[in-house]
Amino acid sequence: MVVARATARADTGLVIEGVGVTLRRPQMSDYEQWSRLRERSRAFLTPWEPSWAPDELTRGGYRRRLRRYMKDVRDGFAAPFHVFRTSDGALVGGCNLNNIRRGVLQSCSIGYWVGESFRRQGYTRAAARAAVRLAFDDLGLHRVEAACVPSNEPSRTLLESLGFKREGVARAYLRINGAWRDHLLFALVRGDAIL
Repeated sequence: MVVARATARADTGLVIEGVGVTLRRPQMSDYEQWSRLRERSRAFLTPWEPSWAPDELTRGGYRRRLRRYMKDVRDGFAAPFHVFRTSDGALVGGCNLNNIRRGVLQSCSIGYWVGESFRRQGYTRAAARAAVRLAFDDLGLHRVEAACVPSNEPSRTLLESLGFKREGVARAYLRINGAWRDHLLFALVRGDAIL
């Protein structure tokens, strides 16, 4: 079974085909669909994300986000993706490889989100699985790291279901929804079984 297939397309950049999902670099033409999904999911996402900027959902805010993404891609520090349902092209969330480090580390961090109406349907798991394959197979990395707040049971379950191993707790690790929060740390290493 093919878990993920990465291809490059001139019009959209890197595209990954996963099981039931397509991961594609964000584009300005995604703004309307992205902002609607994020707005409808605001209360659902807020407990797990950094505080939203006042202009978070504006066209200008999205444009700035894309510029940051593209700079990070050019510098080799990130691989950001929107996640689309393959069957109808609906935007369901996002999945990013961040903090890509070369040299002796050869690692990155994975982050993801899903719109509330698409939760618990397997899209985030399929997207994360495809992104991990990209990290190991195409980017040649050795380690993929992840973190989640201890109370985020769905995220913890998702990581464990993919084969990530819990490595410990980082105190006051990330500022989530305006407060420094402890996080559970997870990692998957090249050669580990990706479930």
